[in-house]
Amino acid sequence: MKRLLPLVVVIALLMVAAYFYVNRSATAFPEKNRFFYLGTDSATLPAVLDQLEKQEILKSNGIFRMLADRFNYARKVKPGRYRIEKGMSEIEVFRLLKNGSQEPVKLVINKFRTKEDFARYAGRILEPDSADFMAVLNSSDSLRRYSLDTFNAMTAVIPDTYQFFWNTSATGTYSRLYKESQDFWNPDRIQKASALGLSKEEVYSLASIVEEETNKHDEKPIIASVYLNRLKKGMTLGADPTVKFALRDFGIKRILLKHIQEAGSSPYNTYRQKGLPPGPICTPSARSIDAVLNAENTDYLFFCAKADFSGYHAFAVTDQEHLRNARAYQRALDSLKIK
Repeated sequence: MKRLLPLVVVIALLMVAAYFYVNRSATAFPEKNRFFYLGTDSATLPAVLDQLEKQEILKSNGIFRMLADRFNYARKVKPGRYRIEKGMSEIEVFRLLKNGSQEPVKLVINKFRTKEDFARYAGRILEPDSADFMAVLNSSDSLRRYSLDTFNAMTAVIPDTYQFFWNTSATGTYSRLYKESQDFWNPDRIQKASALGLSKEEVYSLASIVEEETNKHDEKPIIASVYLNRLKKGMTLGADPTVKFALRDFGIKRILLKHIQEAGSSPYNTYRQKGLPPGPICTPSARSIDAVLNAENTDYLFFCAKADFSGYHAFAVTDQEHLRNARAYQRALDSLKIK
């Protein structure tokens, strides 16, 4: 029995040493954490081992390889974005990747004026690139399942902060945004849209014009009333922001006759085309959408910026009143030499 004691001690010490060895810190980076990216087209064991080295995640991957063989990881590789904490062991990193325990990314959607702007942004945050997102937004076949088209596809995008897994496909991303938009359009909002004689998509498009007209939230329901009144009377909307959208020139400070002429027969030229444009000219905030749904009851048919440059607008019922307001504003612009 006494002869066995030294052997037992040695075995115990070896087991302790082995435990500390396999659970030792194996990370190779100095910062508190690093994100490990594994693309969908690279979801293979050789690619994992290669990327762990190239992205400088592990000092070595011997134990990782052993675990991969033991648990048949080659058949269960999951792409994604993984947060690796400094000091993790190879076992912990292996468990994280094998379980597919991704760290989600935030897609913060504010105001985008064009589909291209949105696609570029989403392509920087998520694995699919901008071309993948544009392929969805420009595909009539893909959009048909949502009862949308290439003009109003962006009405499914409600500005907010969303969480996605990095490797979510472009189609999956759009489907999720569409579902969120359906939740946004609760029965109360749908009823209010119906009372205005507008569809959800039409409210969104009108809200996009209101969004571009002012950043004064208290004024948005009044501006919305102007456009609703013009629609009811069969007038053109005459909305300057739609001309900028038609020309894809958002730096224009003052819409002139030449700009309206250049916009020509564009469906977004609301100086020449009656009714709402075929789709939104930006992604309006929820406050702008609700401003349309809760528009004030007015008789206003015109508005223009106030001459005091306060950011607010002067409203009018008649042409003559509007002309006075417009001349006052134009004189103020001329005094500052703004063309």
